[in-house]
Amino acid sequence: MLVLSGRSAIAQEGLVDLELVIAVDISGSVDDDEAYLQRQGYIKAFRDPKVVEAITRGPLGAIAVTYFEYAGSHHQMTLVDWTFINSQQTANEFADALAFEPILVNVWTSISGAILAGVDNFSRSPFKGKRRVVDISGDGANNDGPPVNLMRDRALKTGITINGLPIVNDKPSRYGRRQIPNLDYYYIDCVIGGPGAFIIVANGFEDYARAVRRKLILEIAGAEPANQPRRPQTGIVPAYGHDRPPCNVGENLRQDWDDF
Repeated sequence: MLVLSGRSAIAQEGLVDLELVIAVDISGSVDDDEAYLQRQGYIKAFRDPKVVEAITRGPLGAIAVTYFEYAGSHHQMTLVDWTFINSQQTANEFADALAFEPILVNVWTSISGAILAGVDNFSRSPFKGKRRVVDISGDGANNDGPPVNLMRDRALKTGITINGLPIVNDKPSRYGRRQIPNLDYYYIDCVIGGPGAFIIVANGFEDYARAVRRKLILEIAGAEPANQPRRPQTGIVPAYGHDRPPCNVGENLRQDWDDF
């Protein structure tokens, strides 16, 4: 009988340092070129030797990743299902699979739906991670489906962490609508949470690849960026200093659009 030892036995048992769900915004505020830049950001990141080094330096030397794109509350499309990554070759294979899929944008933005889909992904994962993280990127606020902060709080009760990558830019959407001010604080107050939660801001879609690479290295290592702004411990968002958007800002804006 063959007896496996060390990392070979761990791999066979499906044990990993991290189970990572990647959720990427392809709503109406994201045009085809921007969706392409997002996709390329992850493709380049998983081919990056520094990202692979972060994976292999973990205690188990492996992570499991799944990737989906989201828009409205009923639109979460899995492009690459749960994949075991423990080497440059397996990371490249994940990137190749992602590059093969077509890019399709849709309407509305349901971050809450993405969070729920992330939790569901863990329930059917064949892996056992020491940590479980949902990573959500986007350029707008929740405007479809349940309230994002309530779904965030429900998800955190399962023991996961939710990280964020807000894309901050002044470019109007294809519908002529501008982004809410201070999207980064919206993500801090309404989207992220759990042990070690953080955001990495992309300053426009052209900065997305850099932000993704940094975020992945930190997530894989179980680290946080320095000087990370925090959510108010009281749960009350101050009305002074930075203009922190309320968690229902997207729903309010959609009502205004519907009334127009």
